[in-house]
Amino acid sequence: MITQRLKKLYFETIVPKLTTQFNYKNKLQVPRIEKIVINRGLGDASQNAKILDSSLKEITIIAGQRGVITRSKKAIAGFKLREKTPVGITVTLRGERMYGFLDRLINLALPRIRDFQGINPKSFDGHGNYSLGLEEQLMFPEIDYDKIDQIRGMDISIIISSKNDQEGLALLKQFGMPFKNN
Repeated sequence: MITQRLKKLYFETIVPKLTTQFNYKNKLQVPRIEKIVINRGLGDASQNAKILDSSLKEITIIAGQRGVITRSKKAIAGFKLREKTPVGITVTLRGERMYGFLDRLINLALPRIRDFQGINPKSFDGHGNYSLGLEEQLMFPEIDYDKIDQIRGMDISIIISSKNDQEGLALLKQFGMPFKNN
């Protein structure tokens, strides 16, 4: 398997830059991306098996790894939800696939969003993890416009081994994540 471009960039340039920026004594202190979680809630589509299958196929194509169907833990009558009904799809990416997905997200998908001015730098959770929501799946070049039945979004969480938001922001900026300038 070929080494991903961003993984090579991380070890050769980002680690030394962040080591000097934050005065780390050890290269293992430098924050790294641990995993990327892609999640899609199905909502009313949970009753329809065809929509569930097409959604699972889309997420699999985008992530390069098969998704897992998440199911409800208990019945909620107000939402017309029974126990163990499919409610969403999730994929956890690590290692080479994670770097490959991040590369495609930064360099192919995000620039294809209409009227894109950058992503919000305030979407960190206080521990350096970053989450963003995408409104449609068409920005990924792997998705064929004619094959989708409905436009659905997804949530992407980037889990980073940093202590605070500043370290996580610095790491993602080094990877080339297009943040908005406030």
